[in-house]
Amino acid sequence: MIYDTIILGAGASALMCAAHLPKNHKTLLVDTNEKIAKKIKISGGGRCNVTNKYVSCENYLGDKAFVQKVLQRFGNDELLEFIAQNGCDARLEKGRFYFCPKSSQQLIDIFAKLTKRHRFALRETVLEVKKKEEVFFVRTNKRTHKAHSVVVATGGASFKNLGASDIALEIARSFGLDYTPFRPALVGFTLQKEQFWFKELSGVSIDVVVTVEEKKLQGSMLFAHRGISGPVVLNSSLYWKKGVLEVDFLPQSNLIELMKNGKKRFISSVLPLPKRFSKAFLKHLDIEDKECKKVSKEELSMLYENFHSYRFAPAGNFGFSKAEVSAGGVKTQELSENFEVKKVKNLYFIGESVDVTGELGGYNFQWAFGSGKICAQFLINRGSFILD
Repeated sequence: MIYDTIILGAGASALMCAAHLPKNHKTLLVDTNEKIAKKIKISGGGRCNVTNKYVSCENYLGDKAFVQKVLQRFGNDELLEFIAQNGCDARLEKGRFYFCPKSSQQLIDIFAKLTKRHRFALRETVLEVKKKEEVFFVRTNKRTHKAHSVVVATGGASFKNLGASDIALEIARSFGLDYTPFRPALVGFTLQKEQFWFKELSGVSIDVVVTVEEKKLQGSMLFAHRGISGPVVLNSSLYWKKGVLEVDFLPQSNLIELMKNGKKRFISSVLPLPKRFSKAFLKHLDIEDKECKKVSKEELSMLYENFHSYRFAPAGNFGFSKAEVSAGGVKTQELSENFEVKKVKNLYFIGESVDVTGELGGYNFQWAFGSGKICAQFLINRGSFILD
């Protein structure tokens, strides 16, 4: 049998694509797991942060013009309408994050229902994809499937325990496509010796502003045994390459004003920060925790510089095992606006397999769902399937 389309993967982008393909479009989904949507299942604390109230190309690392066109065609409003029409009214939390109201299983059930008209080859690992004339041959560890078109939706290399791999890049390489190697993203940082004092603060959380590669990010920084984590650090890891980060530990205050008004109070008492952190930072700076009026001009200058623009270079990150996503993938220059490979007709890359990565907060699911929907619509419009 020759399928109209074989979708490699059974995650967010794959399921969204399949959900929009009609019954008479002979579709097969191939996935290494025994169940569909395993990453959706565990995401967002088991409730799946499907999208964000505020979505723009500025929330993504990658080709911003390409991303903007995708968001214009299928944005957060369209996504929320789609899942609501299918029985899941996403709940807005903290003023910007949309979650499944009960659990991510609600979303999985929607996709299970919408894709039951298609065939699945689960517990099958894709080994290679080849094209001979107008037919694609998808070789797995069990058999070889044939199709007129192939959609690569195998995700990135994070979450190896959920079957993640870099097969998308291997397929891209075999077809001579340009791509960016996968790297861990939305992940915590490890530290160099100079910042080992951070480790003494395990469990402390502070709202900060981080500047990385000219990008300013605000949010919570969490000190951990291995290094630093928390939302602002995860987002910083998306943009960080190698080199220095700058952290403002007092983004809502001015240290000099605080000290001026403090006078008889001790430094650690004046600062609107956890005392445990303030005392550790003062010790690191070799400045005695004393009454503000006793602080010298030189010490005041040092305090201001470090509390408002502390600069350091991470040693690295926690790796793929702790990364929420993988940055990297097939470069958008290789793809049409419908995610078809320009030089290989009927071959598509969607979702995390494309070199576009979103920040924390529902942006990557928005991208996955949007790319899946647009790809499916193009397949239908092209009419490259056999009518029953």
